[in-house]
Amino acid sequence: MSPVDPTRPLVHIASYNTNLQAERGLPQDLVDWLAPTLQVSNFLARERRAPDIVAVGFQELLPLHLGLSGLSRQVIESRNALILSQIETHAPNLERYTLIAKVVNVGVALLVYGRDDGIGRRACDVQTQWTGCGPLYMGNKGAVGVRFRVPSESGGVGGEIYTFVCAHLTAHAPKLSHRIHDYNHIVGSLLFPPLPDAPSSAPTTMFATSHLFFFGDLNFRLALPPTHAFAAREQLPALAQALATEDGRAVLKEHDQLLVERDVKGTVFQGFREGEFWRFKCSYKYRLGKVDEYDPKRMPAWTDRIMYATHTDSPNAPQTSGVTNVLYTAIPSYTTSDHKPIVSLLLLPPPPPSAPTVPMLRLPDGYSPVPDSWARTKKYTGRTLDRVVGYCWWLLTMLGAGSTLFGIGNVLVSVGVWRWWRAASARGPEAEQEVLLP
Repeated sequence: MSPVDPTRPLVHIASYNTNLQAERGLPQDLVDWLAPTLQVSNFLARERRAPDIVAVGFQELLPLHLGLSGLSRQVIESRNALILSQIETHAPNLERYTLIAKVVNVGVALLVYGRDDGIGRRACDVQTQWTGCGPLYMGNKGAVGVRFRVPSESGGVGGEIYTFVCAHLTAHAPKLSHRIHDYNHIVGSLLFPPLPDAPSSAPTTMFATSHLFFFGDLNFRLALPPTHAFAAREQLPALAQALATEDGRAVLKEHDQLLVERDVKGTVFQGFREGEFWRFKCSYKYRLGKVDEYDPKRMPAWTDRIMYATHTDSPNAPQTSGVTNVLYTAIPSYTTSDHKPIVSLLLLPPPPPSAPTVPMLRLPDGYSPVPDSWARTKKYTGRTLDRVVGYCWWLLTMLGAGSTLFGIGNVLVSVGVWRWWRAASARGPEAEQEVLLP
């Protein structure tokens, strides 16, 4: 099959942890991130083709106290306007795009666009969902999802279902088990309503789809054994030097936690495929303001990832896929975050001939994820705590003129003054006269 078959949908996925920078987290020109393909992709150098779908995910979208308070509307609307203008400005043939859906929970956000002359016009049954997997299911960590159906050319209830999930999992190298738990929680609690004409009214997991894309700051690290030559902290400069070459990265990738857990142990991301992530430099952790300088306090890692699955993939051939990974790379020129944004361009298999049913993913034997019956309770418990903590934090920040610490200080001083005034009032004027007598 030709890799430039025009019937194969082209999906552009971009993900960026913006380090709580809100509207300061992105430059005004996003060509390096949202339209880098003409410069680096041999495929698009031969064919000036715009993506059919553009999905853009963010983590740490805005300061945490604002995210917990639910005050993300201004930032997400600003991002939407900027992204839409940029992908249309740099579209090779002046294509126009429509926002299919956007969703945000605390600092995790996802915006999905479709070309007006195709999927953007035809997308229907659009759904959005969110879930938190922070402490007590709060949303400082978690995932958001967008699902929609693209009917076949003949219409009806057939066609294909697309599902996009953007996630932010638990940080720090030793907390691997927490990340695995986060992923399993997302699988069980990021639930979508059944599509129209579905045989069951029960909610479905993200795997009830034709095409699935999972991406974000997943926080899996390089876990070098203690005996490794680069394991000691003082060897970080030597490790960074090894990671500067593709040959060095190809060796060190064997210690990537995500690769080991997914491809060797099979504990997470069952059924997912991924491009050759080691071909680009680690996306974390960089010194702020620097294009290519790792922070000497942390071991570099490929924390930011993009994975996918499609209905034509066989569970018995996990290393092959009907998806062609045209591009998978990080963008080094962004310097306002300790992460680098990543981008992938994926060529999907052609849509199947018109059929009365939607093709679904086939999962490995023995893996049958089921919805968490307590998912709704957990979600709204977390959201309630988000708002309580967020509003209190926001109030302290306002009292401190932008600083939470100054806000806490102002509260303590105010409480001290109030207690002194209460004590003085309790003594009354007679006590004051007694103090004045010789």
